[in-house]
Amino acid sequence: MSIIEILKVLVFGIVEGFTEWLPISSTGHMILLDDLIHLNVTDEFREVFMVVIQLGAILAVVLLYFKKLNPFVDPHVVGKREASAVWRLPLGPWLITVKKHTMILWLKVVIACLPAALIGIPLDDWMEVHLRSSYIVAAMLILYGILFIVVENRNYGQRPRVERTGQISVRLAFYIGLFQVLSLVPGTSRSGATILGAMILGCSRSAAAEFSFFLGIPVMFGASLLKLVKFGFHFTGAEVFILLFGMIVAFLVSVYSIKFLMSYIRRNDFKLFGYYRIVLGILVILYFGIKALAAFWG
Repeated sequence: MSIIEILKVLVFGIVEGFTEWLPISSTGHMILLDDLIHLNVTDEFREVFMVVIQLGAILAVVLLYFKKLNPFVDPHVVGKREASAVWRLPLGPWLITVKKHTMILWLKVVIACLPAALIGIPLDDWMEVHLRSSYIVAAMLILYGILFIVVENRNYGQRPRVERTGQISVRLAFYIGLFQVLSLVPGTSRSGATILGAMILGCSRSAAAEFSFFLGIPVMFGASLLKLVKFGFHFTGAEVFILLFGMIVAFLVSVYSIKFLMSYIRRNDFKLFGYYRIVLGILVILYFGIKALAAFWG
């Protein structure tokens, strides 16, 4: 493998890690990036790479929010005061002790992921063929950029009904999951759709962003597993390197990206991302329009 191809994978990892958690569409950026710096791999492996590289980004969420996401506790350190906050589950000779509020959080995450799973899995191949278009990406970038600006203007001066992730109800989680279905269209942004939907439904920016992070865990693990099963796990040594290297880079950059976003929205709104999406969408249309005209005139 040449140094050029390694640098290309590095760039893909950086773009994936930085854009996955920001509401600007990582998939859209990856599609556009692939058009600019085409990886020298088969089309089948490229489809796998574009999805599985997200596992690196997911591991960053698991690391940063491990304490909040880990439901297990040592039964020997649970005192009388904490006894009411845990469930003790006998599993054969073992006694598993889990935190109630964490298990309830995971239940909400699973419920919120059901709509995307039920709709996305059957339509995966169809969407890959019909919706993976630079012009669709551009249109979605612009549309949701406008929506972010509109929603932020609508919510200006209003206090959100849901301040923290733990206050999200099961019903609200399901409704947020319906918004996540919209992200099946490339360029929409999974985090963008869920954050926007959560804010429309009354969540604060931080609660919307955090819950969006958590939703990404089962969604991306499921999508990656689906791609790997379809591909057949028959990788060359170079392909294994590309996947692992891309995931490691995406993981490291995602740690910074998540911290940046949570720090930024404590003091600012999402309108900057809306403007970015609109400008990027226009540039994409111009770029591919000029490219198409040049090809037409030959």
